[in-house]
Amino acid sequence: MAKPKKIEPKVELEREYIVPLRKGWLKVPEYKRANKALKTLKEFIAKHMKIYDRDLRKIKVDNLLNNEIRFKGMRKPLSKIKVKAKRFDDGIVRVELVNIPTHVKFEKLREEKKKTELEKKTKAKAVAQPVEKPESVEEKTEESEETKEKEQASKEESMKYSEKQTKEMKSISTEKQSSKGVETMKKGSLSR
Repeated sequence: MAKPKKIEPKVELEREYIVPLRKGWLKVPEYKRANKALKTLKEFIAKHMKIYDRDLRKIKVDNLLNNEIRFKGMRKPLSKIKVKAKRFDDGIVRVELVNIPTHVKFEKLREEKKKTELEKKTKAKAVAQPVEKPESVEEKTEESEETKEKEQASKEESMKYSEKQTKEMKSISTEKQSSKGVETMKKGSLSR
């Protein structure tokens, strides 16, 4: 069967905003400030990108933007931030950071490079490996039965070995206890 093709949503609207976050996060305790800053960002975008019912679940914040807001910690989020918002025809709005710091750019490029190298390696392996002929069903069942029998035999042997060890440990412990009892009786008779 043919795989259904994924249709990527098209961008309907794309805008850049400088979002004031301070007015939102000043209203909550210090330990909740970064969370409130993100919520304030989503509310701002919902209002300005004309999202139906101002549903915050339709707004997707980029990972880099989230990290940038929380960069100084939960108690000291940014006071304002410049973002790029894209609304797609399926109703979802994606929010990205406009000015990505240089060290983050390099990390992002490095990750993308690693991904492309991995894809190339997997494609090369797939091409290099010859296509194997499918084995008959009988051979597979014989092999699986043999492996099951081997596993069962090894389990039985390990059970026997463990039982033998427990018997030895019991006999050693009873000998120690009996010798201790004799010693305590001797000490008791000597102390009187």
